[in-house]
Amino acid sequence: MEFLFRQGRYYLERLRAKFSQDDGMGTVEVILIIVVLIGLVIVFKEQISGLVEDVFKTITDKKNVVTG
Repeated sequence: MEFLFRQGRYYLERLRAKFSQDDGMGTVEVILIIVVLIGLVIVFKEQISGLVEDVFKTITDKKNVVTG
């Protein structure tokens, strides 16, 4: 019976250790992702602004369909 208690404690400690690890995204990773996104926006600035203008133009042209 003592063996079962020791085994249970062993697996419980391993489970606690597994879930208490601080693996996750750190500050450096988040900063790198933000830098990449800013770079993409800078590279594709004209295409993005053209797309946004087209979307807003379509919305304003079609507003009468929705409002009657």
